[in-house]
Amino acid sequence: MGLDKYENEELIRWGWPEDVWFHVDRVSSAHVYLRLHDGDTIDDIPQSVIDDCAQLVKANSIQGNKMSNVDVVYTVWHNLKKTPAMDVGQVGFHKDKEVRKVRVERRINEVVNRLNKTKEERLNVDLRGQREERDRSEREDQRKKQQEIKRKEKEEERRKQELAEQRSYSTLMREENMTSNKDAGNDSDDFM
Repeated sequence: MGLDKYENEELIRWGWPEDVWFHVDRVSSAHVYLRLHDGDTIDDIPQSVIDDCAQLVKANSIQGNKMSNVDVVYTVWHNLKKTPAMDVGQVGFHKDKEVRKVRVERRINEVVNRLNKTKEERLNVDLRGQREERDRSEREDQRKKQQEIKRKEKEEERRKQELAEQRSYSTLMREENMTSNKDAGNDSDDFM
């Protein structure tokens, strides 16, 4: 969660593709980002975690905190749309169908207090550096996978070539492998 709208802006700019963004619908509130594990999707998030994130954005909204029955929208980070004409902290969506809603009837203080106890405040977080490091690591993993695929393809090609050579007569019919009766020192044509 960003400390203010400017840090929220940085989170919008340098989020990770697997991040899930939460915000109170149509009301100013905090931007909460949930970082998923590799391979997880928005469908894999347990409902209890979604409820916790919804409580957190409601509690960190000046207007939303006072309201009952607020909707909290959430979507994957890459669905967030930011144009230069938008105010700081304001976002839109590329695909409205990918935006999901959850209704929060009231603030549950036990949940908010539990989450606030685990809160860590970090000053001067290098979001861009973290994103670039993540992207570099991902590119390195992709490169290793491609190298492994190429190595396996070469090994398979070599194995196929060895099998083809074993099946062919090219190794048998070489000049150095051939001998005649004359080469053995036996010039006679007598069989008996």
